[in-house]
Amino acid sequence: MDDKTKKGSKNSRTRAYNEATAKFLKKGKVDEAAKEAERALDSKEGTELKAAEDKGRAGDPRKMERKPGRK
Repeated sequence: MDDKTKKGSKNSRTRAYNEATAKFLKKGKVDEAAKEAERALDSKEGTELKAAEDKGRAGDPRKMERKPGRK
């Protein structure tokens, strides 16, 4: 895949994410979703969710970061 195609694909995904986020915010259910997330963290699956969050915050869990010198 050439750089132009990669950039276009990334822009398309970014646009889709931004549109979905805007729709979610317009629905006005942010507080409800936050409470649901808090309940999930306090449930049996909470440990697994927290581990996944830590893994995501650690950087590149799928080892997809670009190597120096690669485009």
